[in-house]
Amino acid sequence: MTTVVDVFIAFCVLSGSLLVLVSALAMFRAKDALSRINVFSPATGLGMPLVVLGCYAYTLQQEGFSVYRLLIAIIAFFSLIIVSSIASNTLSRSTLLSGSPVHRYTRPNRLAYAQGEDPREDGAAGGRGFGDAQGETQGDAQDDDDPTAS
Repeated sequence: MTTVVDVFIAFCVLSGSLLVLVSALAMFRAKDALSRINVFSPATGLGMPLVVLGCYAYTLQQEGFSVYRLLIAIIAFFSLIIVSSIASNTLSRSTLLSGSPVHRYTRPNRLAYAQGEDPREDGAAGGRGFGDAQGETQGDAQDDDDPTAS
């Protein structure tokens, strides 16, 4: 039975750590602040709770059951999920409202526009946020390799 528990603990801790590592490495490939916030979501939403679960299972195996340790693990688990959701929402809103440059393939307000309406073509974005740091404008953003083009 201890072998099964050891495998479960190793799976939780290693997979959680791997998610955090992959998310951290993917942040280097993200082109703008909104993409970086979204890239880190798997680490905070799944990776860290898996590490907490693995740590709780390890202490449960080593020291036995304790209501106090269970309460700490539950609080840590839900705190990670709640705080990461609120923090990513707050960071995303502040990034968008600050006028920070958004990469041309990032569509932050895609759901706010009518079906088929592209804010990059008609200037509905107010000239803010749809060009990248090299000075591209809405007209330059339409490329042949655009994955969001219909």
